[in-house]
Amino acid sequence: MSTEPQLKLQAFLDGELPEREAREILAWTQRDSAAAGLLAELRNTRAAMAKSGPHLSLPESREFFWSKIEREIRRLEPGEKATPEISFFAALRRLLLPAGALAALAVAGLVLHFHGSKPVADNLADADATSVETTLASTDATTYRDASEGTTLVWFSPAADASPVPDKKPTAIN
Repeated sequence: MSTEPQLKLQAFLDGELPEREAREILAWTQRDSAAAGLLAELRNTRAAMAKSGPHLSLPESREFFWSKIEREIRRLEPGEKATPEISFFAALRRLLLPAGALAALAVAGLVLHFHGSKPVADNLADADATSVETTLASTDATTYRDASEGTTLVWFSPAADASPVPDKKPTAIN
């Protein structure tokens, strides 16, 4: 038997069906032995539950009973904790410590920015200040400048008539 007919039998037993449907269910249980057996089982279950259920009665009203429970819960709860009073200097210290740390970091950053070591690119020779050392006695230099990229390329090559001198110290060209 599917769920729908079982629910119809339960509704019939609970008295929830209109009169016309109740008559149809009663006629159906008289024709079908499975439906009659299920209806009898539902009636027996209902009767067993009604006999075995504990019937407790309270000596006081429901509202009074729950108000006693509420009072006991409030009594057992810890009271509100008083917030400690903070002095003016303690509050000022709470604000000034982070602000002082932030200011110290800012000063350290500025000092490093303006007085720190220069990047490697700044240490290389600029196009305006040419200072080159070479081991060749006489060289030819070719310069290429790219203004859009800001790049200068200097190509040194030995002169056609010169050969390197092995015992001479390198000379600096300024």
